[in-house]
Amino acid sequence: MFDDVRHGNASAGPDRVDALLGDPAFLVHADPDEVLAMLDGARSTSGRRAAAVYRASAHVHRDATARVRRQLLALDAARYGDRELSARITAVTVQGEAAARWGTDWATGSQVDHRIRHTLSGHCGPVSAVTTALVDGRTLALTGGSDGTVRAWDLATGRQFREPLTGHTGPVVAAAMVANSRSLMVTAGWDGTVRVWDLATWQQVREPLTGHDGGVNAVATAVVRGRTLIVGAGRDRTVRVWDLATGEPVGQPLIGHDASLCSVDVVAPDGRILAVTGGHDGTVRRWDLATGEAAGEPLIRHDDGVHAVASAVVDGRVLTLTGGEDGTVGVWDLATGAQIGAPADGHSGRVCAVTTVAVDGRTLAVTGGEGPTVRVWDIATREEARRPLACDYGGWVYAVAATVVDGRVLAVIGGYDGGVRVWDLTAGAEVGEPLAGHDDTVYAVVTVVVDRRSLAVTCSHDGTVRLWDLATGRQVGRSRSDQDGTVTVVVDGSTLDISSGRDRRVRVRDRDTGEEHVSPPFPDHATGEGATVVVDGRVLTVTGDPHEDDRGTLQVWDLGICEEAEPALVFPAPVGALTVTPDGELVVAFGREIAVLTRR
Repeated sequence: MFDDVRHGNASAGPDRVDALLGDPAFLVHADPDEVLAMLDGARSTSGRRAAAVYRASAHVHRDATARVRRQLLALDAARYGDRELSARITAVTVQGEAAARWGTDWATGSQVDHRIRHTLSGHCGPVSAVTTALVDGRTLALTGGSDGTVRAWDLATGRQFREPLTGHTGPVVAAAMVANSRSLMVTAGWDGTVRVWDLATWQQVREPLTGHDGGVNAVATAVVRGRTLIVGAGRDRTVRVWDLATGEPVGQPLIGHDASLCSVDVVAPDGRILAVTGGHDGTVRRWDLATGEAAGEPLIRHDDGVHAVASAVVDGRVLTLTGGEDGTVGVWDLATGAQIGAPADGHSGRVCAVTTVAVDGRTLAVTGGEGPTVRVWDIATREEARRPLACDYGGWVYAVAATVVDGRVLAVIGGYDGGVRVWDLTAGAEVGEPLAGHDDTVYAVVTVVVDRRSLAVTCSHDGTVRLWDLATGRQVGRSRSDQDGTVTVVVDGSTLDISSGRDRRVRVRDRDTGEEHVSPPFPDHATGEGATVVVDGRVLTVTGDPHEDDRGTLQVWDLGICEEAEPALVFPAPVGALTVTPDGELVVAFGREIAVLTRR
């Protein structure tokens, strides 16, 4: 039916692309990879709207049946406010399936964003580490999660690349590419190990690097006197160094911090290769990797822990910037060990994120943390370069990155509320609306160039990795109730109280006779909060999927026979709450969204 698309002819012209995207049957039935490949070619208003609707749940479409795709596309069209398109999609015929029984009347759209390209979901829990690499001609984002896996994502297609790398037995919290290598990556985890991966063979290299007594919070690499070294910073207050070629420790552990380490960086002032570490003891320490000794006295100025470290070259000097628990930003000369001036004081609480960027001949630091502002500092003067970047981040900023796009210097900021915000540092103004998509705190942001496009890669506590095209502002690429609830319905003159509990059974009690019927246990699917509706004299209960993954489902059950009444409804986020209106409409809360479904 869509041979012109399958044979690569969809890119022949924007008119043809717009025509195809305007056909609801094409959206429902065409191969998702083919559709995703043509979405950028939309030119008309309706074509771009249809492309945005398709992208909103693209991560589900790839593995969905046509029936599920039909229902999701109709839901997303309603989330974009296009009820007419939603109705047209709902009416599409799917071979071998009954006509759609539920249509979306309306839905909120706080999670949808016309800039979405891809949502990278796969980790079962928070994503804590991210780096990028070029493998087999593909630019990849490599991520580590609390599920103990390392996953790779093709930034051009938004698809997961190969199978996850497994081996860590706890959360993976740090990742870095090996210096002077195009294919080797190191990861660190709370299982106390550092692991080396060959991305060309997709295998772990030798046994894990061990030695830390407890979790490893940060990792870096360096080339010293021809040897490639791996540096780990641990919860055990030590810095440990291994020889990549042999896997053996280099020298004794570097001891000096009085509390857990949280960051490590490698710099080269005056020809020396130094590891710079920050810890919860409020100090920054320098270690000469050639000698295995401390390089000067510790840089002690923060009143409490150091949460962020970044480096920059200013006027020929290699400087380290530190963000502290005390809300200050310190600047240090790594050659002399001296702090340069007084700490920059302006944040109302701890500083969690620091990055540097060159703007108009000046080197600026962009810092964020506790509080609703991001601050921009001139490193040379330690004065604020412009007014704070102020908006509602939900109280915290955890990640900051900077890059240059079309001559503009942009800061990409991830916050506690899950939003990703972009600021033009040259103009001092926010660029567009926040990039909406994450459902939880954004912990990491990196920037990368793919096919001459500047992308931001963001990682979140919601378990997803998302990509954003900074030139266009488009994305590339849960609550659960355990309370028993009772609803009351009237069927054929009888008043029935219907309740569903944590035992996965539904109870139906007739108020007039006192007679009660208890269903057998529903499958695990039905342990979520439920709602009940009467259709054609049948009492149906609708239950939400309790599993926290990248989607949610509703199942409709016929209480008369205690079996599924119809195929499940699928949502792009876990279903957290349900209710039914007096008119028999189903109100569904999924993620941060609300949709109203009407029986057809």
